Amino acid sequence: MRELVRPYRLAPGARVAVVAPSGPVPEERLQAGLDVLRGWDLDPVVAPHVLDRHEELGYLAGTDADRAADLQQAWCDPSVAAVLCARGGYGAQRMVDLLDWEAMRAAGPKVLVGFSDVTVLHQAFATRLGLVTLYGPAAAGVDFIKDPRTQDHLRATLFAPETVRSIASRGTALVPGRARGVTLGGCLSLLATDLGTPHAHAGARGGLLLIEDVGERAYRLDRILTQLLRGGWLDGVTGYVLGSWAECGPYEEVRAVLLDRLGGLGVPVAEEFGFGHCAGALTVPFGVPAELDADAGTVTLDEPALR
Repeated sequence: MRELVRPYRLAPGARVAVVAPSGPVPEERLQAGLDVLRGWDLDPVVAPHVLDRHEELGYLAGTDADRAADLQQAWCDPSVAAVLCARGGYGAQRMVDLLDWEAMRAAGPKVLVGFSDVTVLHQAFATRLGLVTLYGPAAAGVDFIKDPRTQDHLRATLFAPETVRSIASRGTALVPGRARGVTLGGCLSLLATDLGTPHAHAGARGGLLLIEDVGERAYRLDRILTQLLRGGWLDGVTGYVLGSWAECGPYEEVRAVLLDRLGGLGVPVAEEFGFGHCAGALTVPFGVPAELDADAGTVTLDEPALR
């Protein structure tokens, strides 16, 4: 996998834009998230359509064109140092093709933070802009506004990334061993539904694949992993880092699927790593060379996620 550019870390007083590329955002949660960011001595600005709701498709934060325009304008604003997604849900796939990638590339490297449905944008920012991104909490997410551990890890990643070069899990090795590769991944179902699109990774060869999901029963996770295996997208993955599987059913059922589909591939697999849809969710960078030690439950970055 090609080397990606690391954006610059944030400094006190930095202006950050909050956008809603996917689902609608409750205003009270948005305000709570903005308060957290202001407490970090950041200057958060809210994109014009963050509180919109599509008139007919109520699961979208406004029209595709407006959501794309918000993201592009925020990214191309020279006063903005980072773009934070307010929430996931669904909708990023509908707007990603409306972005002007040449204009966004000309704006230079910035920090993108988001998770879940934002997986689509993480892939696009890697393939079209060549940037390292942060798979981290939503700015209006319940876990972010209420969980000090989630807040502290994102704050450290943004302001002092050298202090979180080693990311430690809460779990154990599903398959023991060590592996090296470039971090990538996101929400498993979104990786599968993005296959074949212009902005998706052609494959995960040479990567440490970090995956998690929410609301997918065990048989659906089996189906998704089987699709990725049959299609060759997982060929050459050096190791797997498994995050949360919230609302996916009893963990023993999910674990059985993960072991069945990934356990025989001859590479280490670390489970219950504590990122994704879970309390105390860690922020993990995509696009950084790293080493996985599944036995120790650590991913150690070769260099900080941000410069």
